[in-house]
Amino acid sequence: MRRLALLSLLTLSGCFYPANRGRALETKVDRLGAENTRMAEELKQAREQLAATLPRIDEKVAEVTQALDSLDKASRRNDADIGIQLQKTVEDMAQLRGQVETYVYKISELETSLARVTEESEKRMLALQGSAAVKEAEAKKQAEALQRPTDKKEFLALAQEKAKAGDALVARQLYTDFLKKWAKDALAGEAHFGLGETYFSEDKCREALFEYGKVIQDHAKSPSAPEAYLRSSDCFAKLKMKDESRLALEELIKSYPKAEAAKKAKAKLAELDKAKKPAPAPAPKKVSK
Repeated sequence: MRRLALLSLLTLSGCFYPANRGRALETKVDRLGAENTRMAEELKQAREQLAATLPRIDEKVAEVTQALDSLDKASRRNDADIGIQLQKTVEDMAQLRGQVETYVYKISELETSLARVTEESEKRMLALQGSAAVKEAEAKKQAEALQRPTDKKEFLALAQEKAKAGDALVARQLYTDFLKKWAKDALAGEAHFGLGETYFSEDKCREALFEYGKVIQDHAKSPSAPEAYLRSSDCFAKLKMKDESRLALEELIKSYPKAEAAKKAKAKLAELDKAKKPAPAPAPKKVSK
């Protein structure tokens, strides 16, 4: 029962966003999204117009080809009639070509404007969410620019390498991408633990606890599971949740008694017990005669 309570705390821990600020953000995002939708619709219409015009050009090309092929056989028609028909076909093609050029130009302009508005919208939304979101977005771009291994072990090693180098945000993005690709893999527990470590390094204990909880609950056989308990205890301590911190240590010792982390847990429990003991009463002073 105590373990279930601990797991519930771990898996429910996360970051909380004020409701009023969230609603204001949603309103602004909706306005930006509406502009994007309008431009996307215009772009769609321009493409549809272009698609409808192209078959007509093909028809005119076929007409010209047929007219040229029949010139040698048109002995019964005078040169003036042939010239008039050919001239009309050429004029029709020129008109259609002008329409196509207009549509292509309009599509290019719309695509450029849509890309600009989308980029500006993303920047505004990130700014509304704060500097942390801006940094996260920049880290995502850096992570996407990296040469990504196709092998899962090498991919995880790259994330761990970035974490050790102190690049927590890029490492976080790589761990997240790993979990999207290999969520059910045996290495997923290590990825969750690494993700938790990136949050722990920034003192984001609620987010870290969620990831450690995933290791403990879903990947109990992962090499990092004992450390996940230990880190959870540290997080609870930082959140002033003393009972939960002790419970995590006790569960670690119970579940992984031979792990190196269990030795550390025993030492921490001993320190906690020592701190709980009342200080010895001072010796009575001798009364001088």
